[in-house]
Amino acid sequence: MNVKIYTTPTCGYCHQAKGFLDSMGVDYTEYDVSRDRAAADEMVKLTGQMGVPVIAVDGQVVIGFDRQRLQALLAGGGRRNGPRLGLKVTDADRARRQPGEPPLLGAIVGGVSSGMAGERAGIRAGDVITSIASQRINNTGELERIMSTLSGGSRVPVTYYRGEKAIKAELDL
Repeated sequence: MNVKIYTTPTCGYCHQAKGFLDSMGVDYTEYDVSRDRAAADEMVKLTGQMGVPVIAVDGQVVIGFDRQRLQALLAGGGRRNGPRLGLKVTDADRARRQPGEPPLLGAIVGGVSSGMAGERAGIRAGDVITSIASQRINNTGELERIMSTLSGGSRVPVTYYRGEKAIKAELDL
């Protein structure tokens, strides 16, 4: 299992995340993005943003210290059941909401793998996925749950937002 954590020395959540990983006996590589420009650039490429901590478990990215999501990724070796979209996602609410704003629902895309279902459906970094297979997506956990129920070779509708524009497409899984 390959685990990377991008941190800064003054980030309290970074310290909590490292403590959690230590308590689980997980070996990880830490990158201090305040001192390592290449690591900071890599983190932005993965997520599209500069907030820390960012934790990557076998390529699955978690923005912030999300204990439940980390436990699920670590328990499953970073792998999910069901077809793969080829997207790196996190909760839209965690990534984009500003203090005082209402919650943002959906899963925001931080990266898109070439040739995978997400790219073929036209999804790009920065898009916010709000439904798949006619089921509402409020967060990353719901996206993963729904994807685990789908079969490879199926075709399902997806709705995502690019800015204010809703885009409806088909995912060929």
